[in-house]
Amino acid sequence: MLPGIVSIIVGYLLGSVPTAYVVSRMRKGVDIRDIGSRNMGGANVMREIGTREGVFVGLFDIAKGAGAILIAQALNVPELWVFGTGFAALLGHNFPVFAGFRGGRGSAAVIGIFLVLAPWATLITLVVVAIPFFTSRKFAGAIMIGFALLPLFLWLLEGSLELVYYALVIDLFMLVRNLSGIRQLLTKGIIRDMIYDRQQKKVK
Repeated sequence: MLPGIVSIIVGYLLGSVPTAYVVSRMRKGVDIRDIGSRNMGGANVMREIGTREGVFVGLFDIAKGAGAILIAQALNVPELWVFGTGFAALLGHNFPVFAGFRGGRGSAAVIGIFLVLAPWATLITLVVVAIPFFTSRKFAGAIMIGFALLPLFLWLLEGSLELVYYALVIDLFMLVRNLSGIRQLLTKGIIRDMIYDRQQKKVK
């Protein structure tokens, strides 16, 4: 029991490291939560601060999710505690104790979590996600597609109902967390943008 509790606490604290906030403060003296999309994540940093900074933040946030799972596994805690540690890291990223509980949306942390738990399913999901991203340049929409497909790939490649259920729980959390972004996508329409772009290319 104690190793599991320690694992969850460490996972939350690791997830709470406000990478995007620190980088934006150091590079331009701004709070990333007050500019651009106001999201404390790598994509917003890339747009508002710089490409290198955004890539660094994204990779570091992925490492937070992956690190939380690796710590739990190193402590040899039961699988349920491993899942709990990953979710704690996600909560830390979204509600960081080191940044006034105003964090990001957690997409990178989720990628890190599943890269350790199910690397092949996660990598295939990322490849599929790259298609709508490079077609429409809508990061949020592409990530939503990825979250929808991940449970399917987990089932097909891992055959683990536990992992599928875990992914569905995280999907539900991400859905609630990103309601505003979803509304924006529904009004602007990632699919509409993709079709429009193709039509424009045909006209040219």
